[in-house]
Amino acid sequence: MPLPININDLLHGKAVEWERLEFKQGWNPIDTLHTLCAFANDFHNLGGGYVVVGVAEKDGLPVLPPIGLKASQLDAIQKEILNLGHSAIQPAYHPIVAPYEVDGRTVLVISAPGGQTRPYKAKLGLGKDQKDYGYFIRKGSSTVRAKGADETELLSLAATVPFDDRLNQRARVEDLSRELMRDFLKEVGSDLAAQADTLPLVELGRQMNVIGGSAEAPFPLNVGLLFFNPEPFRFFPVTQIDVVWFPDGAGGDKFTEKVFRGPMQRMLRESLDYIRRNYISETVIKHHDRAEATRVENFPYPAIEEAVVNAIYHRSYEIREPVEVRIYKDELIVLSYPGPDRSVRLEQLRAGRAIPRRYRNRRIGEFLKELEFTEGRSTGIPKIMRAMQENGSPPPEFEFDEDHSYFMVRLPVQPDAPQVAPAGTGQVTGQVTGQVTGQVTDQFLTLLRACSSPQKSSDLQKLVDMKHRETFQRNYLDPLLAKSWIARTIPEKPKSRMQRYVTTAAGKHLVDHPEAQQ
Repeated sequence: MPLPININDLLHGKAVEWERLEFKQGWNPIDTLHTLCAFANDFHNLGGGYVVVGVAEKDGLPVLPPIGLKASQLDAIQKEILNLGHSAIQPAYHPIVAPYEVDGRTVLVISAPGGQTRPYKAKLGLGKDQKDYGYFIRKGSSTVRAKGADETELLSLAATVPFDDRLNQRARVEDLSRELMRDFLKEVGSDLAAQADTLPLVELGRQMNVIGGSAEAPFPLNVGLLFFNPEPFRFFPVTQIDVVWFPDGAGGDKFTEKVFRGPMQRMLRESLDYIRRNYISETVIKHHDRAEATRVENFPYPAIEEAVVNAIYHRSYEIREPVEVRIYKDELIVLSYPGPDRSVRLEQLRAGRAIPRRYRNRRIGEFLKELEFTEGRSTGIPKIMRAMQENGSPPPEFEFDEDHSYFMVRLPVQPDAPQVAPAGTGQVTGQVTGQVTGQVTDQFLTLLRACSSPQKSSDLQKLVDMKHRETFQRNYLDPLLAKSWIARTIPEKPKSRMQRYVTTAAGKHLVDHPEAQQ
């Protein structure tokens, strides 16, 4: 029973945080029981975690190649886990267990999502006369027994399952799109993708943990509807991103609005792509005292991406308000409702040091991380601040009120860049500004000539002297791909480490006839 996650990403901590992973060299039922109980309690709303049996650990990292388990152990361990879920945890809790082959050895991966009926308690021992139970939680990368204030707080979480992880009894299993689920599994490199077309939809959904409920009455979880239904707004009204352009400022009578709806990953990609194509421009500043030019953007795209993804991640889907991106000539604002967790203080946020006690949408964050939209663990605000600083922009501004009823990110325009003017207005926008269009065309031609033989992205980036990978991807590689002037050598795996880029027939024609670009 494959899990909806790539095993290599899991072992190297790329798909989940290290504190949500525990490696065990061999099978230890009581230690594993307590860890599963802690993941089920999901004290910090991170989405549970994974136990990998058959892999030793050193300094918190897996020792590879793994020691592995004998084939004769696998069935016995899986049966024991099933039995422990009935007899040693209250209320009953059953994780998903799957064997995997890693470097020629078999390991057992136990997926333990946050439970629907927390708090959970587990037996303190497995002796015949053992009747004592305790509550367990995760602290960092360790499983500890909850005592004192921690136990009191855990008990206060009874029946408070985050909204995105709840059953939606107004929906049906058939409201989940098998096609969207399959595309997601392929994108994240899950072994489960190979079975996505043949498994019954209920079984596929249970393995992806987007379907819950009893065998006779299964229901989709809210997170499943947000990612794998073509129209999530039917279940969660105003689940959308509004991009609004104010040409005359906030007090003007004119504005242009574009609304993005659909599955969360599509809604994010389409809205961000629209902003990038229409409202982001790069300015090339030449200096008299040195040959190297300075390149800046009116708004650095990484900062916008982090702000919008952060808004989608942390907004409430019970509040009927959209995520709104307001674009003015001199600033860009991202607004969402409500504000951050009550544990976050504004002065800490502005200093880039705010760490919430728990997350509002643990499962949304889990899916966004697997899709590489976010890193999780409170890195979004520091990344916004860093992107603005590296672009030479004024620092971003963060704001929420005393009641934490909204959250606003304000990105001032870069002082050396022209004010925003959307594409198609007759003003200078797009890839470049100023008097450097010819220079950038030369750079395009340089890349096309280089790709007469397959080239790595990093080598092409050096050719045009770009320091930031994201800027190079956005301003050079993506446009060349969009115009089919270059192509990937492995198109079915865009993020493959073996990926190369090669000039197409159309690109070769452009090299020979550069006037064709016009």
